[in-house]
Amino acid sequence: MRAILLNPGPVSLSEAVRKAAVSADLCHREPEYFRLQSHVRSELLEVYACDGAEWTAVLLGGSGTTALEAMLISLPARDACLLVLENGVYGERIARIAEIHAIEHQALQFGWTEAIDFSRVEQALAEGGFTHVAAVHHETTTGRLNDVGRLARLCEQHGVELLLDAVSSFGAEAIPFDSPALAGCAATANKCLHGIPGLCFVVARRSALEQGAQPPRSLYLDLMLWAARQDQESTPFTPPVNALLALDKALEELRAQGGWQARHARYGRLAGRVRRGLAARGVETMLPAEASSCVLVSYRIPAGKPYAAIHDHLKQWGFVIYAGQGDLAAQLFRISTMGDITDYDMERLLAAFESVFSA
Repeated sequence: MRAILLNPGPVSLSEAVRKAAVSADLCHREPEYFRLQSHVRSELLEVYACDGAEWTAVLLGGSGTTALEAMLISLPARDACLLVLENGVYGERIARIAEIHAIEHQALQFGWTEAIDFSRVEQALAEGGFTHVAAVHHETTTGRLNDVGRLARLCEQHGVELLLDAVSSFGAEAIPFDSPALAGCAATANKCLHGIPGLCFVVARRSALEQGAQPPRSLYLDLMLWAARQDQESTPFTPPVNALLALDKALEELRAQGGWQARHARYGRLAGRVRRGLAARGVETMLPAEASSCVLVSYRIPAGKPYAAIHDHLKQWGFVIYAGQGDLAAQLFRISTMGDITDYDMERLLAAFESVFSA
């Protein structure tokens, strides 16, 4: 039985992407590889119609956190000061990265189930001293979609740059690339783009790269090094070649399916079916629909149904869901609608809900 991954990455792959990952053995110092690398970088910019003269896609090996850390330690200069917005695990991770690398920062903390209070953000920016705001777009701790359009406008008004964790939104949610405040966003191949794990990237404004940290704060995570070598059709270190082969095919599929807007709509339809199917069985969402991303929704664990029982029962049907994190582990479970999920899979999932929640 085919496993359907309803966790927020990695995702269930299409057969074409799976085959592409092992379709060729490429040496990363040969012209064939560099043609692949250049094509993938170009296609990543095309996802949001980013001008290659203004933006560049920098590929790295690793998870989404690799891209996030590379962005946070490369784009802010040595004398930068970050305002970090936290309303979940991944906002807190941004602050932890800044702490480890001794980057001056201040965290504005909100509850894990709370929206960002923009009056507090505006007050902090008005007090001055910050060069950057660092925030999560889609906070998968709860599935909340933070309002990064509003945040970008605030950054514009106060003359600071925005660094965006778009790991769980790139390819399915609107990202404000038209804002002059956005300096870069970190993302990964194995979420909304439907690639395989092991490849991540930063879409960075070229001017932000030119003004980044010197000397670099890291060897492997120095975005300026990766960007310069990739622009020269080279690579500083061994890249995840098979993951690039898979992403190349995944980006082709994304384009054929109508781009990120069509994927957004598809995710939304699937999430709506899940939401209605669970509501019919008395399972409530943690957040209102308008506060959640199209990618993932969190649900309250019903009384008398421990998470382990829900998880294990659904896994017997071939579906893998996700637990809550930290203090929310006993309160919620999460279901993502990313990946190669068919209408037939959804019909089976709704039947599985009936079995799980009526037992």
